[in-house]
Amino acid sequence: MQSETQTKDSISFEDFKAQVMADYKVAVTSRECSLLGRREVLTGKAKFGIFGDGKEVPQLAMAKAFKNGDFRSGYYRDQTFMLAINEFSIEQFFAGLYADCNLENEPMSGGRQMGGHFTTHSLQEDGSWKNLMEQKNSSADISPTAGQMPRLLGLAQASKIYRNVKGISSEKFSDQGNEIAWGTIGNASTSEGHFWETLNAAGVLQVPMVLSVWDDEYGISVHAAHQTTKESISEIVKGFQRDEDNKGFEIIVAKGWDYVALIEAYEKAEKIARKEHCPVLIHVIELTQPQGHSTSGSHERYKDEKRLSWEREYDCNAKFREWILENNISTNEELEEIEKDIKREVREGKKTAWNNYILPTKNKQKELLAILAKLAKNTEENDAVIKLAKDLKANKEPLKKDLAIAARKTLRVVRKETSEEKSKLIEWLNDFNKAMADDYSSHLHVAAKDLKNEVLPEYNDDSPEVDARIILRDNFDQIFENKPETLIFGEDAGEIGDVNQGLEGLQKKYGKLRVADVGIREATILGQGIGMAMRGLRPIAEIQYLDYVMYALQGMSDDLATLHYRTKGKQKAPLIIRTRGHRLEGIWHSGSQMGGILNLIRGMYVLVPRNMTKAAGFYNSLLEQDTPALLVECLNGYRLKEKKPGNLSELRTPIGKVETIREGSDITLVSYGSTLRIVAQVAEELSEFGIDAEVIDVQSLLPLDLEHDIVKSVEKTNRLLIIDEDVPGGASAFILDKVLNEQNAWRYLDSKPQTLTAKEHRPAYGTDGDYFSKPSAEDIFEKVYAIFNEVNPEEFPAIK
Repeated sequence: MQSETQTKDSISFEDFKAQVMADYKVAVTSRECSLLGRREVLTGKAKFGIFGDGKEVPQLAMAKAFKNGDFRSGYYRDQTFMLAINEFSIEQFFAGLYADCNLENEPMSGGRQMGGHFTTHSLQEDGSWKNLMEQKNSSADISPTAGQMPRLLGLAQASKIYRNVKGISSEKFSDQGNEIAWGTIGNASTSEGHFWETLNAAGVLQVPMVLSVWDDEYGISVHAAHQTTKESISEIVKGFQRDEDNKGFEIIVAKGWDYVALIEAYEKAEKIARKEHCPVLIHVIELTQPQGHSTSGSHERYKDEKRLSWEREYDCNAKFREWILENNISTNEELEEIEKDIKREVREGKKTAWNNYILPTKNKQKELLAILAKLAKNTEENDAVIKLAKDLKANKEPLKKDLAIAARKTLRVVRKETSEEKSKLIEWLNDFNKAMADDYSSHLHVAAKDLKNEVLPEYNDDSPEVDARIILRDNFDQIFENKPETLIFGEDAGEIGDVNQGLEGLQKKYGKLRVADVGIREATILGQGIGMAMRGLRPIAEIQYLDYVMYALQGMSDDLATLHYRTKGKQKAPLIIRTRGHRLEGIWHSGSQMGGILNLIRGMYVLVPRNMTKAAGFYNSLLEQDTPALLVECLNGYRLKEKKPGNLSELRTPIGKVETIREGSDITLVSYGSTLRIVAQVAEELSEFGIDAEVIDVQSLLPLDLEHDIVKSVEKTNRLLIIDEDVPGGASAFILDKVLNEQNAWRYLDSKPQTLTAKEHRPAYGTDGDYFSKPSAEDIFEKVYAIFNEVNPEEFPAIK
């Protein structure tokens, strides 16, 4: 549907007319999709609808300036834009509304997201990168308002990296950094902190970003008077406007119904951003939302008649139509004929999408009914099976869940019988469930490349004992030397080489773009990493302390961790997040949020090395994988002495594999990170009291113990204690659940499995605060000893 941008002055009137009419057809098509889409929801065929009506004309203008290689990071109003760049069709619009799981029918997410969330495919079938320069790109949308903003920053920064850093293989990803990242957001969502953090960071970094604010004066029912100072985002960001002496933003205001002015605005924005790498904010005002926010309610409830009348008059499609007539580009009769044809086309597209969606389920329904019919002839529960089959057959538009319910209830009825027909039903249900697992549960992680790969450190008689930070520093040095696509950035990461000197001297060696300082803004540090990773770079985003991850946790949970899943394997962002925590003293630097993090970022790896040699091996391993990861270094380990390996660049720590650091026969002690060192110390003390403890370092929390080595230990020792500095019910409970419910360790236990955690509160400040808040050596000793006191009180009399 797209037509390339050319001004009226540079082409013939006939060509100009053809472009205008092509645009009008896209606008009308998009509007008809919105109108019919709402009806599909209200009649019950679709679950929910949120549409782009009222935003059509500015999106046409944006589409004209959007080039191959560019990236969009937008939100759920952008259907017209996607239609205009030929990355979306009528059939796909309705397939998304119906949640069709077939990626060929619904390429945006395979039915995993509600309609209005737009994606293009960055990956080949084997998971390798496509040539992103040969297509127009849209990063996968998320629903949380303003959540798309941090990622937008990284998509734009990638162009800056490709333009200025030499040696990167960029053929598939960039043409000398000339790509623009285009962002869209509703005016009400500019109230969110993510918007302001991104705005500030983009102005500082000077990246090629064009950010459009669609302003219809409302955020659901809440007027701009309650959202934005002066009721205008462009007014209150005037301080960001660049001038002769200061870099900043270019700020443009355009009316959302003015077709010509919008094209001029986007042409101007494109030239500035693409050539100068200056960010641009386009405030598109006087927009409407004809059907309200979504199918959840009507906007007539909160808009008075004066506003509704104005919206009818200034509807961008209506004004576009008026302009076409006023400039003799077409006649009313011609437009009416076009509109009539489009209505028919949209209805046909809807019908095709519904048939594509429902027919596979109807075919499976026929299969199941045939099996039930045969089963009914060979069962004592004939009446019950016939009734279940009759009810299923009466369902003329079955959902997949209806088939599963019928099959499972039938098996419940014939549970006491054995027959060939019952076996056929079980086989059918198993195959059906496998298909549903692919439809709804696949692609949580990017396909792994030998997670078990392990290369141990090599030492000789001359291997020096060094501060552990040196191992990290020298390993990063070799990474940056050998992999030009890698870069690291964070608070204090650049000039001083991070607060613990793990990057000492590397900025001077590799430059300020590859080893970079950033402001105190964790959400956009994460966003920089996500966006750059989506464009073929291998960023390491440093969050200074584990506690500060909380500022970025929303993006980690909603965007990064779900990206591969919500695109059904068609996009990836292999970002490594580096942080440090464990055993630091004080409420706000305590590193005690692991349980929450583990539950919120499924789809990522979470690695907790006990020392810096293990951490270095993990960084090397992660750079061979494409699943994003959070790596937590031990904050109190940088100045501890470690022997420096002679094979740093070859070092690999396996992901998802535990390590037994002390063999024992009486009890299995499981821990990780800094607490592991205390556990190892206590194990030696316990041996003096006749208790031989086996100590296991988890190393990797997500994934956890893929080879089930913990249960092998419990089978030998028959007892289990998990020690963790997190709050009760946190990471220790997560580990215990895995060991008991996945590994079935309960079969081998002679004592109650237990956990030992920190107190429910965050740790108090100071050494004493740490001692009385988190598990101490004495706590661990006494907990283990009490287990053996219960087993044999004569040999292990109570300590207290």
